[in-house]
Amino acid sequence: MTDTTTATPQDTHIDLTDQERAADLKIEELKRLVGLVEYDESTDPFPVTGWDAIVFVVGNATQTAHYYQSAWGMELVGYSGPENGNRDHKAFVLKSGSIRFVVKGAVQPDSPLIEHHAKHGDGVVDISLEVPDVDKCIAQAKAAGARVVQEPETVSDEFGSVRIGAIATYGETRHTLVQRTIDGETYAGPYLPGYVARTSDFVKRDGAPKRLFQALDHIVGNVELGKMDEWVAFYNRVMGFVNMAEFIGDDIATDYSALMSKVVANGNHRVKFPLNEPAIAKKKSQIDEYLEFYNGPGAQHLALATNDILTTVDELRKEGVEFLDTPDAYYDDPEMRARIGEVRVPIEELKKRKILVDRDEDGYLLQIFTKPLGDRPTVFFEIIERHGSLGFGKGNFKALFESIEREQEKRGNL
Repeated sequence: MTDTTTATPQDTHIDLTDQERAADLKIEELKRLVGLVEYDESTDPFPVTGWDAIVFVVGNATQTAHYYQSAWGMELVGYSGPENGNRDHKAFVLKSGSIRFVVKGAVQPDSPLIEHHAKHGDGVVDISLEVPDVDKCIAQAKAAGARVVQEPETVSDEFGSVRIGAIATYGETRHTLVQRTIDGETYAGPYLPGYVARTSDFVKRDGAPKRLFQALDHIVGNVELGKMDEWVAFYNRVMGFVNMAEFIGDDIATDYSALMSKVVANGNHRVKFPLNEPAIAKKKSQIDEYLEFYNGPGAQHLALATNDILTTVDELRKEGVEFLDTPDAYYDDPEMRARIGEVRVPIEELKKRKILVDRDEDGYLLQIFTKPLGDRPTVFFEIIERHGSLGFGKGNFKALFESIEREQEKRGNL
């Protein structure tokens, strides 16, 4: 495994995004939550402010929206569907902290979402990014050879205007670029023009926290064998992303399966993309399994940042969310305990909940991974709590992959 660091960021201030302000997050909190860094936006050919929305195509958006409210503690804030003129599909907008999910499900039998879902199952179709200047970003993308799937256009309603464009990335995933401030006026609607404000009658259990996670840390993309470097180069060339880390060799392999991974990030590190490809091994890796059942490249997992992973995991388990198991031997290993040192909670509390812990030169992190969220063994979530560490849990890779392999074997896919 080789770590590569970014260039020293410029001494500039960091602005909160509107979503972060609405969530009452603070700069220092975000630096700890997601490793936010300062950088000079004026020199960036493709400046990205941060995440705008993660858009899912699902088989039943109505029930999925309820699931994210009841199990994951998210809040319903917006809607588009037949009742307000969208005859093709229903779309529900959900928020937690600065994270916005949009879940879409087809209404019409000939909706293009039907074909997409038949091919891929539930999954991420659009990793939408907020940018300060859509036209600048699209011009840079064209000059760098990216495929533009939506030319910049301004869409408006009674809440103001938004300018959007989109580029293609791995598989059928796209990045919609959203500019929410035009001529000094910031769009004031619940999401985008065409959506209306929507709340839910769902009532949380007594004592349930206000929210279970505050921010999106990173999204992992799985690509075909031999394609990882191509997509790393895409993000470098097209979007000006920098390389954060590279994981190869024994650190990212078990006796049976292996993969390779490189991490790219935008200038301020709000947006981080680990990109994985399978590696040749004795048996089928988790990446091979994903590519087979998703029917191509796509987003494998989303890492949700929390201030209190113990409470988050306890609450999610109460709602039936299932996590990967970790053998007790992981926690009892004296070498591991010596390497980790002191963390904010006793190791026994982590052991009880099967939460992984890793330390690097900057600090430590706590993390745990769910089982696949849908019927296909594809998309899952990671819960992460950072304490200085800017890494991705390198010391946990082997334990994690062995846990995934146990699940693969149960499914008959190893």
